[in-house]
Amino acid sequence: MSRVLAPAKLTLSLEVTGVRSDGYHELRAEMVALNLADELTFTEGSDGLTVAAAPGSRADGLGNDQGNLIVRALAATGRVAGVHVVKRIPVGGGLGGGSTDAAAVLRWAGTDDLELALQLGADVPFSLTGGRALVEGVGERITPLPFEPRRFLLLVPPFGVDTGLVYKAWDELAQGAAGRDAGVQGPGRNALTSAALVVEPRLARWREALQELSGADPILAGSGSTWFVSHELETGTEVLPSVRIDGEEGLLLRAHTVPAGWEGD
Repeated sequence: MSRVLAPAKLTLSLEVTGVRSDGYHELRAEMVALNLADELTFTEGSDGLTVAAAPGSRADGLGNDQGNLIVRALAATGRVAGVHVVKRIPVGGGLGGGSTDAAAVLRWAGTDDLELALQLGADVPFSLTGGRALVEGVGERITPLPFEPRRFLLLVPPFGVDTGLVYKAWDELAQGAAGRDAGVQGPGRNALTSAALVVEPRLARWREALQELSGADPILAGSGSTWFVSHELETGTEVLPSVRIDGEEGLLLRAHTVPAGWEGD
């Protein structure tokens, strides 16, 4: 058996720089890997996928089908193995959980092929590279950046956000009077924020909760639903007392950046 860690991806800033003729959006984003990680155990000579869902991960419904990125990544590498996943990265949270699991399969299979990674998903090339990087195009251009130790406080609402719907909403906002980015371009900002709030208005309540708790302005992770702020007081990945809004419970946790090649604290 082989064990591989799959670190979450946190997008520190994101700009939409264009839309290609095929409808794909081109981005310019700074991304870092976090010590919040799924754990994949591979057993050669076996097959099938099993999932152990950590509280708040929303991973109970993950299936062993051809749409699962782990299954697709195994097929892409031509390898066969049984895979057991301890799922800690929340599904639909904008933290790249599916992509980093696919990248973990590629690492286990011994490939660093970024073109193959891109065929699996736009975030898979960064997840395969890890560390800290400038990511451009549709995710295929990765420029590694020097590692910076940073700590964050994350609030994960009890619901996910559909990435495809967020980009569709961004297109609609860009065509209207709100302007191309709805006013949220630039370093430390996320150009998808306004579109995500259109798709899932409940996000605003959770942003306000983290702002009140931290005293800082939260940033949306990817297309949502996670909000985060810089947090320099504590170390480690630690689940904190939950946040509740209208009877719904959100996951509050600390996490820190990890370098490329990280294999655990």
